[in-house]
Order: sequence, then structure tokens, then C-alpha cells
Amino acid sequence: MFSLGGFSRGGEYEKKLWDVLIIGAGPAGFTAAIYAARFGLETLILSKDLGGNMALTDLIENYPGFPEGISGSELTARMHEHVKRLGVDIVFDEVERIDPAECAYYEGPCKFTVKTKNGKEYRAKTIIIAVGAAPRKLKVPGEEELTGKGVSYCATCDGPLFKGKKVIVVGGGNTALQEALYLKSIGVDVTLVHRRQKFRADKILQDRFRESGIPAILDTVVTEIIGKDKVEAVRLKNVKTGEEKEMKVDGVFIFIGYEPKTDFVKHLGITDDYGYIPVDMHMRTKVPGIFAAGDITNVFKQIAVAVGQGAIAANSAKEFLEKWAEKNGE
Repeated sequence: MFSLGGFSRGGEYEKKLWDVLIIGAGPAGFTAAIYAARFGLETLILSKDLGGNMALTDLIENYPGFPEGISGSELTARMHEHVKRLGVDIVFDEVERIDPAECAYYEGPCKFTVKTKNGKEYRAKTIIIAVGAAPRKLKVPGEEELTGKGVSYCATCDGPLFKGKKVIVVGGGNTALQEALYLKSIGVDVTLVHRRQKFRADKILQDRFRESGIPAILDTVVTEIIGKDKVEAVRLKNVKTGEEKEMKVDGVFIFIGYEPKTDFVKHLGITDDYGYIPVDMHMRTKVPGIFAAGDITNVFKQIAVAVGQGAIAANSAKEFLEKWAEKNGE
């Protein structure tokens, strides 16, 4: 579906000093790239995939302009096309480390060196981190061993494999309810398991969930996922009574929130105790020249929020570069 952009032009990207280097190609990263390119800034995106969690969402119903909803893959494709039309290329690689070498913080733009897991190095005057967050795991026995063998974090990706089979969805937020509804719509026998009595999802989703007739096991957690070569059952525990039981299932879909993917910048001292990156209203981090946007800033995790933050981050990067240019008579 997507072209591979930057792969076709060899080491050209490594030789250049970019005005803005954006890490991540989700809604925040795409928007930052659109604004940066329109500002006339030399812009490159580094990302290991396109769309992030947005691309894995079956139906997005709260993004302005799409009252009937739009699939995450389609919205990803549209954002990617917008970026390509502005001449912004994407290099598909995963960032391993950012080094603020040659960086005179308040006297001029930093010449950051961005190192990737493929052994490449890129240099940039400013950086916008928009890597998003990864699905949080249950951290119970059997989860790691059976991931990809019945344990999934993406109903859109793996749901069709379970038509006519029995699965549980774990979680009680928007994503959990939405994905449970999707699984039922494609013929999966789904039950929802939630550790609380009340859901955290939007009322409209809660109403739709109740109308669907999907059974819900509340006040309950998964303590073990059982199986050898595939998921065969789960062990459930009621958090109020302590009662445990085993439930035969073919699959486990987990939607219990997200964790920031910021290990590669922790050495810079810009993350909090939970791994998120605190920013001010201009999306500035503790290191001048580095900005952050989207889910990694620990805000309300919505595409609309990520888009807004991406725009602000690009504008702040532009202003950062302009102030240095004015100071030096450029």
C-alpha cells in the first residue's frame, strides 16, 4: 500500500543536515511533517512503520470530517499521501539513540546525531519525537510465549483468523469495546473481560456495546494464558471474591492501554518516571531543539490531539530556527 520513500536514495539522507528530523509516522509525525514542509524546512521522517496505532484501528468515528467513520488504514494512507505530495520522504528504520553532539543549546541550533538500528546516522538542527506508545501487556504467564499464536493486540490484523471461534477481549476503554464490537461483526464469538465494574469508554460506545449483547465478565483479571503451540484457555480471577476459574478460548485480544516507546531518549533526561516526555505548551522538551508530540507526551490519547500537537511542534521548530538565524544575521 505504501511506497518505501527514502530507501531508494542511498546515503543521500545521511549526508544532509536537516532542519527538522521527525521520529515517527503516526498522526503527530505526519502533521508535523506537513507543517514543516509548508514552512519551507528541509524535513525527513524516520519511522519503522506507518500510522502507528492509528493504522491498526478498525474504525475511527471521532476524527473531524468523517461523520460515518474511517478505517485507520485509510486515514494513514491519506496522511501519507499528503506528506508525499509535499516532497517529504520517509526512511524506514528504528531510532536507537539521539546524541546532542556539537550542540550549543541557546546559541544556535543543535546538530543532533540520530543513530538507527540499521547502523545509519542522520544529522538535524531540530528533532520532533512522535513515536507514540506501544500496547501495554498483561505481563502474565503464557502471554509472551503465545503472542502471535492466539494472543493479539490488534483485532483488525488478526480478527479474521478467529471467525467462528471463541475469544476474549481484555479491557474496558474505548479501544477494548470498539474492538470487541468489530470482532463480533465479523463472526467471532467474543466475551469481554474487565478488571472493574464500570467501563472507561465513551457513553456512545458503552451503549452500543450493551445493545450488541456481547457478554462481559467484570471485576475480573486474567492471571494466566494457557496453551502449548496455541492459546487453549485462560485462567480468570475475580478481584473481589478471589474466585478463580479456567475458561476455554482460542484467542486473547488485549487492549489495556499503552506504554511510551522512549527508551532511546532516556539518556537525555527528557522523560518522566513513567517514560513519557513532558512538554510545555509549545511542545518543547527540557533539551532546546528537541520537541515532542502525540501519545508520548501523556495527554488525552486521541488522533485529533496528536494532530494538533504535531502542528504546534513544527511551528515551534520553525521559530527556534528563525530566532537563531535572526541572532546571527542570516
